[in-house]
Amino acid sequence: IIALPSVGKSTLISVISNAKPKIADYPFTTLSPNLGVVKVEDTDFVVADIPGLIEGASAGKGLGHDFLKHIERCGIILHMMDINDSNFVKSYKIINEELKKYSSKLSEKEQIVVFNKIDSVDDEYVKLAEKEFKKSYPDIEIHAISAASHKGVKELLYLLKDRIISWRNTHETHVTIEDSDKRIVFRPHLENEEMYWSCHKEK
Repeated sequence: IIALPSVGKSTLISVISNAKPKIADYPFTTLSPNLGVVKVEDTDFVVADIPGLIEGASAGKGLGHDFLKHIERCGIILHMMDINDSNFVKSYKIINEELKKYSSKLSEKEQIVVFNKIDSVDDEYVKLAEKEFKKSYPDIEIHAISAASHKGVKELLYLLKDRIISWRNTHETHVTIEDSDKRIVFRPHLENEEMYWSCHKEK
């Protein structure tokens, strides 16, 4: 999950997974990536809450290099924006430019674009915001959610599940026994690794 600071990444990961990030109403609450395990039906995956990126991150500003290198390990990027940001189109562009400046491979990764904090506005404003965004990016689908109230989160999780399954099917890796002995395994620091956020489709 990537975004500018204070967009709601930590709130989302605390809702969909077993991660317990620090959440506060000031910038750079997250100083290192938080990892959480998510389970949707029979599919599980790890979500990483990447500390807020800022303009100049690709040049190291705001510990940008430390943050951006974690994104290289991710299969799919969830790009979150605050719907209350009056310059959300510019914010989206800034983050993507920083990804491209740091690595062309980052800019080529699949992105799921999300408007967060829709609980703070009415439905008409959400439609207007989506329309404004599509003036600059007509081919990009927007997913509107409220991490705080959980509105739209279930639908987002099923979308993530489908995209991750598709990504895994096209990015299979084969590890030999010799290679597996040399692998470095990164494990999230979780209070309870057996606790999962799960959801099921309504019939």
